[in-house]
Amino acid sequence: MVAILHNGWNQVLEPEFGKPYYKSLRSFLADEYRKGIVYPDMYDIYSAFHLTDYNQVKAVIVGQDPYHGPGQAHGLSFSVKPGVAVPPSLQNIYKELHDDLGFPIPNHGYLEQWAKQGVLMLNAVMTVRKDTPNSHRGMGWEEFTNRAVAVLNEREQPVVFILWGKNAQEKLAFITNKRHLVIQSAHPSPFAANRGFFGSKPFSRTNAFLHSQGMEPVNWKLNDL
Repeated sequence: MVAILHNGWNQVLEPEFGKPYYKSLRSFLADEYRKGIVYPDMYDIYSAFHLTDYNQVKAVIVGQDPYHGPGQAHGLSFSVKPGVAVPPSLQNIYKELHDDLGFPIPNHGYLEQWAKQGVLMLNAVMTVRKDTPNSHRGMGWEEFTNRAVAVLNEREQPVVFILWGKNAQEKLAFITNKRHLVIQSAHPSPFAANRGFFGSKPFSRTNAFLHSQGMEPVNWKLNDL
C-alpha cells in the first residue's frame, strides 16, 4: 500500500503520507484488501492523480466514492472500465452533455479522455468495499482529498471545480480563492438529477470560463471505443 505519486502531485501531497491520519488509513486499507474485496484495485487507487498532473488541472469533477460493483471502478470518478455497462449517474451526465453541447452519447463509460486533458476525476472517498457504498467514509480519505482541493485552490492558474451533490459540495470550504470558478448543482443520480442537475450546463460553462482565462477548453466529446 505504498502511495507514490509520479508527477507534480508528489511535491504538494507527499507530506500527507507521513501524517497520522494517512498512516491510520493505510493500515485500514491493508486490512480491508487482505480480508475482502475492495474497489478499485489497489494499483488503480491514485489513477486520477497519475493521469492528470497537478500543473495541468483545468477542471475537477468530484464524486462521492467508487462504484462498488465488480469490474466498474478504476480510480476516476463516475468512470467505468471499457466494456462495462454505463451506470445510471453517468447516463445522466451523458444526457446533460448532449443537451449542453450536442455531442453524441458514447458507447462506453470510460472517461480517461477527459482526465488526459486536465480534468481531475476525483472521488472524495477513494476506495469502497464490494457491494457496500460509503463503507470507507470517515476513514481518512476525506482529509486527503480535502488537501488535494486545497492545493489546487492555492494555484495561480484558475481551476473550475464541478461539485455535484451534497458530498462534493463539502469541498467548498477549501475553495476560497476567487480566481477559480465553482459550478455546483444536484447530483446526476436518478434520485436527484431532476432537482437541478439537468439544465445546469456544466460543460459549456467550464469551457466559457477557460476561454475567458486564455486557456484551452476541454474537448468533452468522447470517441466511441
